[in-house]
Amino acid sequence: MIVHISDTHLLAQGEKLFEVIDARPPLQLLLERLANSATAIDALVFTGDLADRGEADAYRELRGLVEPWAATLGAELIWVMGNHDDREAYSQILMDTSPTQQPQDAVYDLAGLRVIAVDTSVPGYHHGELTPAQKEWLRAELATPAPHGTLLAMHHPPIPTPIELMGLIELEDQASLAGVIAGSDVRGILAGHLHYSTFSTFAGVPVSVAAAACYNIDLVGPKTTLLSAKTTGSAASLVHVYPEQVVFSEVPLDDVAEIMSYDAGYLATIEAMSPEERRAMFSKKDSDFNRADDQAHSGS
Repeated sequence: MIVHISDTHLLAQGEKLFEVIDARPPLQLLLERLANSATAIDALVFTGDLADRGEADAYRELRGLVEPWAATLGAELIWVMGNHDDREAYSQILMDTSPTQQPQDAVYDLAGLRVIAVDTSVPGYHHGELTPAQKEWLRAELATPAPHGTLLAMHHPPIPTPIELMGLIELEDQASLAGVIAGSDVRGILAGHLHYSTFSTFAGVPVSVAAAACYNIDLVGPKTTLLSAKTTGSAASLVHVYPEQVVFSEVPLDDVAEIMSYDAGYLATIEAMSPEERRAMFSKKDSDFNRADDQAHSGS
């Protein structure tokens, strides 16, 4: 399972976006919740706009925050470039290489599941694109299928957006990318950039865009605005890769009071039941379990 996080937009020295937004506490809380859960995590994937101004100190803060939790979780840490990121600072601080302006593409193997980080950033601009050399590199990587298929992780999603201003800085020449991945073992595309959660398909491949970890766009904002952003909707995505399917599930970054739960101790009892016993207990509406559950729901 992969945890997909996007658009942290960290500023250096604890500065806050718009003087009110700090993505660090929600991210810290998410990582704590993941560590306290029973979820086995193979990788943490951050799909770009990691540092709002590409500041070296912001990358150091982000790495210092996330790396210990990745080690605790036993998870691979995968960074992806975004349009707000700076290739030289990113390559030196997050990738431990010499500073460079070259695209930051990389390949990771998660026990047979291949994750390819694709750098769609364009230095000096906010729109996205892939150079001819990048597309040839990607085509060559995909020429050999991975045992469990491939996920692409990129910042700019190859899908339309109803927000006109975001459409002005979308991924360009999407048709050529479709030609590269068509017929390959790509099973899903993870992206960010849009600052809202959405799902689509591209060249027959599922696309999951994670909400931003800092602020998000109101898709039904006032008609007097071209874009309305709010400090709501921050979420990560859990990516479960099954033999025949990939499932995306949103996880809010806030943590509110629990209204109900089932004790984990019941799992052993459930596992000991036959399929018929499970259906009679949990599916049949008038079972003792469901009658008690209904009473709890209704407050009667």
